[in-house]
Amino acid sequence: MNGCEVSFPNLGIYLDNVVSGFKVFGFEIAFYGIIITLGMIGGYLVSEWQAKRTGQDAEMYLDFALYAIVLSVIGARVYYVIFSWNEFADEPLKVFNTRTGGLAIYGGVIAGILTAIIYTRLKKVSFWLVADTACVGLLTGQIIGRWGNFFNKEAFGSYTDNLFAMRLPWDEAVLHMSNKSAAELMQYVENGYIQVHPTFLYESVWNLIVLILILLYTKHKTFDGELFFLYIGGYGLGRLWIEGLRTDQLILWGTTIPVSQLLAGIMIVCAVFCILYNRRKKAK
Repeated sequence: MNGCEVSFPNLGIYLDNVVSGFKVFGFEIAFYGIIITLGMIGGYLVSEWQAKRTGQDAEMYLDFALYAIVLSVIGARVYYVIFSWNEFADEPLKVFNTRTGGLAIYGGVIAGILTAIIYTRLKKVSFWLVADTACVGLLTGQIIGRWGNFFNKEAFGSYTDNLFAMRLPWDEAVLHMSNKSAAELMQYVENGYIQVHPTFLYESVWNLIVLILILLYTKHKTFDGELFFLYIGGYGLGRLWIEGLRTDQLILWGTTIPVSQLLAGIMIVCAVFCILYNRRKKAK
């Protein structure tokens, strides 16, 4: 599969040929899919470890993961397709090709939450306890999975010359941005290259910080569900500003509002309210 030069010049990192995948017996295997799979496996293992650490039945989380992983991938794809239908209108069958990208994290999160609600009701266990445990696995999956965007040369931001600036060939970069962003960034093209914010990297590092904080806070939580609210609030806080940098935003119909940025803001407000409400309730 064809590759291109990707570099981080201000860090002194130069990669001559970053390919999106490889072929085995003529069949194309995308690194994006491999990394997403590794993220799922890593996410389950961390959730299992968290379950054991908090005295729960770890095997229950394997059972839950088998449902949640499949439905979350479907949810992530549906979310992406809904808010970028123009990309698929002429070729609807492209909806089923996820090897080259097109999974929206928030769609996976929403599907995972719905799956957990149904699963915990059927198993008659606490949704909030499961959510506290599963969210660390979800974060782990997001940390790893974002690197699939690196190999696809996508999920980047506007022009920058900061320390972490990523340089891409313009012909490759323009394939992964909106027409509006392309028009705005053309003025920064130099010798056929453009330097951009590596927003996939920002989000991966931000999620790692949130994960570490949640794991450190686990033994100090005051109510079931608190870790989950810290996750949606913490992740939302990072996504709120990172989404504003991106050149491939999914836009809410009939507006100019990035839908994931709007959802991130709602998540932050909900998380803060729920934490304060439950802490006050616990104090009383």
